[in-house]
Amino acid sequence: MTDKNSSGVRSRKRGFLIALTRLALMCVSLLSNSAAAVGNMNLNLYRRPNIVLILTDDLDSSMGGMIPLNKTRALIGDAGITFTNTFVASPLCCPSRASILTGKYPHNHHVINNTLEGNCSSQAWQKTQEPITFPALLQKYGYYQTFFAGKYLNEYGNKQAGGVEHVPPGWDYWFALERNSKYYNYTLSVNGKAERHGQNYSEDYLTDVLANISIDFLQYKSNYRPFFMMVSTPAPHSPWTAAPQYEGQFSSLKAPRDPNFNIHGKDKHWLIRQAKTPMTNSSVEFLDNAYRKRWRTLLSVDDLVEKVVKKLEVRGELENTYIIFTSDNGYHTGQFSLPMDKRQLYEFDIRVPLLVRGPNIKPNQTSPLLVANIDLGPTVLDMAGYDINKTQMDGMSFLPVMANGSMWRTDFLVEYEGEGHNVSDPACPILGPGVSECFPDCVCEDSYNNTYACVRTLSQTANLQYCEFDDNEVFVEVYNLTGDPFQLTNIAKTIDQEVLERMNHRLMMLQSCSGQSCRTPGVYDSRFVLFTSHTVVPAYLK
Repeated sequence: MTDKNSSGVRSRKRGFLIALTRLALMCVSLLSNSAAAVGNMNLNLYRRPNIVLILTDDLDSSMGGMIPLNKTRALIGDAGITFTNTFVASPLCCPSRASILTGKYPHNHHVINNTLEGNCSSQAWQKTQEPITFPALLQKYGYYQTFFAGKYLNEYGNKQAGGVEHVPPGWDYWFALERNSKYYNYTLSVNGKAERHGQNYSEDYLTDVLANISIDFLQYKSNYRPFFMMVSTPAPHSPWTAAPQYEGQFSSLKAPRDPNFNIHGKDKHWLIRQAKTPMTNSSVEFLDNAYRKRWRTLLSVDDLVEKVVKKLEVRGELENTYIIFTSDNGYHTGQFSLPMDKRQLYEFDIRVPLLVRGPNIKPNQTSPLLVANIDLGPTVLDMAGYDINKTQMDGMSFLPVMANGSMWRTDFLVEYEGEGHNVSDPACPILGPGVSECFPDCVCEDSYNNTYACVRTLSQTANLQYCEFDDNEVFVEVYNLTGDPFQLTNIAKTIDQEVLERMNHRLMMLQSCSGQSCRTPGVYDSRFVLFTSHTVVPAYLK
């Protein structure tokens, strides 16, 4: 790394600390002047729990992504509950993050991809959705002080949508990355003012910068109000730049050779079938190297988690703080001969880790219940004591599940709208227009008609995925994950026709649902009732 004059950075840090301290003192002053009013409003205000959400970028749970995070598993998972069946509503950064913030499916928040045209941090998003995100509700109605640091949405900072001067409603302290994940040479929006960073590890490595800013916030925040803190790391997203001390780790590691690695997806959508099998040696070497680099970046995330937990412990706040650790989507490295990316409907792209610790959560728990990222917003609001029935959210709070294992959902919706270029890739003209995310050997990870919707079911009697593509042939993929966990065989042409009809009906209902209607029982739920009076539900579906 090249050296640079660090005095400017130290000056900015001192300025941040001074500003934060002044704001904290102002909060204390305001609280002192209005203590009686606050007391009348809510006598339990100061006893409300604090909440920390740590969001990683592209961290899978199916491909061993949690293995290098030893401290995280010990400090959060072992101290609380680990959910083994957590999924995202869309396997792509911006739509998924929008679902986390709003508690809504993509068809309700209208963020469909990572572009401004796809509503990612667009002016339309800012006008219609940002005012009703869960942090905005926490700040406005819950009297929480709110803090954000890291990657927000992929197009955040775009000059066509307000640039880094735009600070979304709901945030008292704002340290957001301009655009997509980086580790060096990036710009942060510090409460609406641009702060540029270079490539000096000790001052600029983003994961560590986020850790230090978070620790400063915990040190200088007001002690008279509960807080919500969201830290969104760049890791393990590309370009997979590890901290210097971790660059030599995992030198012999290779991507998992699971049964779906480097095989042809012969019965799948055409985009999967076009992948070249077997992959070239250079492609396998590239993805193995990327897999190692991903793990190396996670070691700094592990350090961040440890610093935050230890700081809360030293301040005596740990026991009254919920800590949530998760990711925006999964990832693949060689599955069905696709080199690497996300965006696909399969388990490796839609499954994510979820670990939670906090008040009244017993340690060393594991839960197999089906949780979706649209549930994070409602759960955080529930933790803060806010009535989630007052929201327009599609998700549900899983707080009661952690406390007493109450009845829960059996299915949810996955939806994705594919992206493609209007012209052919000059390097791969045979593929024609409409594809994108292509590798040098002309294997493409996305296309216009890679547009699909799925019902993912998980109940006591079924572990099923039903998907329909919005293309000329309305291609269908169905997987029985009880007997086929790696989704090797598409059973759409052999499964009972009545099951297909019921799943199609459920899919159409979920694709048009909003709020409460998104929480109705699924086909394999004992509470399920078909919306016709003359049809008897078969016993094997009850």
